Amino acid sequence: MKIIPVIDLKDGVVVHAQQGMRENYQPIKTDLCPSSDIYNVINAFLAIYHFDTIYIADLNAITKQGDHDSLINEVITFFSHIQFWVDKGYQRVKKYPENYLPVLGSECYCDKTALELNSFKKRFILSLDYTQSAALGAKKIFSTPALWPETIIIMSLNLVGSHQGPDLEKLNGFCKEYPHKQFIAAGGIRTTDDLMTLEQIGIKKALIASALHSKAIKREDIQNL
Repeated sequence: MKIIPVIDLKDGVVVHAQQGMRENYQPIKTDLCPSSDIYNVINAFLAIYHFDTIYIADLNAITKQGDHDSLINEVITFFSHIQFWVDKGYQRVKKYPENYLPVLGSECYCDKTALELNSFKKRFILSLDYTQSAALGAKKIFSTPALWPETIIIMSLNLVGSHQGPDLEKLNGFCKEYPHKQFIAAGGIRTTDDLMTLEQIGIKKALIASALHSKAIKREDIQNL
């Protein structure tokens, strides 16, 4: 099981994501890191484990209220040994830094723009976004697996920061229907027990923030995994 730490950026600082209610997100101040500065948060993650991949969500860009392009570019340059998966809403293909991989979230695309995913030539991470049982964004993306890259996040926004556990039913369904794809769990993961259950249904990677910040998942847990 590979753990990928998550950083949610809003208004220049790292915030605590909770159930997709982005207008209410507050700056991070946790047992792991009392600072909401992105450099401090990344260093706090790296103090737990030598993570080689980190996910960044630019919430301002996703909600069309500005962006953190300059800050993200500085960060990926500074931490050049880390691969960054960057979700900043609707994106067009361009030349990216070597350690930058775009995350394209279904919530930021409509059926008219869905086919633009082909221009990325599979060099991206797809995020199939859900809130409760509803799929968000372009229906064409959900119904056209030919648009999908090899690696796909199943993002349960209503479970993010909820401590309710991952959506095992949905994840299991995807693993069974598309066994040749790699699915990533996102939302609700609480402990290593959740991670072991996910592994049993075929999930090999997970996006995690809250469980790392609360130290519910510690260094020794990750090493054991």
